[in-house]
Amino acid sequence: MDQEIKVLIAGCGGMSGAWLKAAESENLTVTGLVDIKRENAEKRAREHDLGRDVVFDELDAALHETKPDVVFDCTVPEAHHEITMKALDAGCHVLGEKPLADSMQRAREMVEKAEQTGKLYAVMQNRRYLPTAPAMTEFISSGVIGEVTTVNVDFYIGAHFKGFRTRMQHPLLLDMAIHTFDQARQFTGADPLSVYCKAFNPKGSWYEGKASAMCIFEMSDDIVFNYRGSWCSEGYNTPWAGSWRIVGTKGTAKWDEGKPHAEVVEGEYKGMRSEVKEVESGAQPLEITGHTACVKEFIQCLREGGTPQTICSDNIKSLSMVFGAIESDKKGKPVGI
Repeated sequence: MDQEIKVLIAGCGGMSGAWLKAAESENLTVTGLVDIKRENAEKRAREHDLGRDVVFDELDAALHETKPDVVFDCTVPEAHHEITMKALDAGCHVLGEKPLADSMQRAREMVEKAEQTGKLYAVMQNRRYLPTAPAMTEFISSGVIGEVTTVNVDFYIGAHFKGFRTRMQHPLLLDMAIHTFDQARQFTGADPLSVYCKAFNPKGSWYEGKASAMCIFEMSDDIVFNYRGSWCSEGYNTPWAGSWRIVGTKGTAKWDEGKPHAEVVEGEYKGMRSEVKEVESGAQPLEITGHTACVKEFIQCLREGGTPQTICSDNIKSLSMVFGAIESDKKGKPVGI
């Protein structure tokens, strides 16, 4: 029988429901629910039959009284630093919502604290665990399209959120683009070197901040990554993971959350174009996906050893793409990452 793992959930807003379901699927013992709005924690406790004794409105008291092994940080981005630092200092492992932090300085401090305490700290990048995302990684790494040269992705969704996102200065880049930037690294294995970004808030937007952006990243391995996105684009919405086109020296792969497929060169070119054939990935889709898969991997690493693929020391590279893009937009020119 697996050893009991006690978990404390900090932040009981809308996303915490998915985290609680994932905790239940891994047979974790939820010993605490914390939210500055106590009624949020009480609501989650009722929904999951946890009782009122697990409800707190202050993190320090919850850590002291429940002594959890793990803290799930489901709070807003600006709270991640405080929650994670306190949890690590209390001897807890941490799995936190994306983005890792609301600044690179705070992110570095959190990564350093995890290294100092020897605790696992990873980030919830649930898009890595979409049913066919690992298959796309395998498809690209197999060399089916040759060496990758160019990555293009479009993300266009008219998301009518309420709450903190509508007030953020960079709602798209800081809260959502991290998924796509991280997935570009997942698919290619490349890391960011520089970026040029133009962020803007188009006519008709219901956000206060810049809800659209265009980014060109220079990546390692001589890869160019082009991102076009908007959170206030009505009509022809893309999948939440975006629409992908990855170009290689032997062909092009496409992915839109379905089965990865490609057209690759077959034989000599005739006229202006090469003859191509269509190839599909033969990999099976994941059976366990999303938040549940990310939590499962994290808990498995705790129980058996190993490193989660979203460990903070790696995920900070994806975060650096976000803040590099924001800096580039502010300066109006390319910046190094």
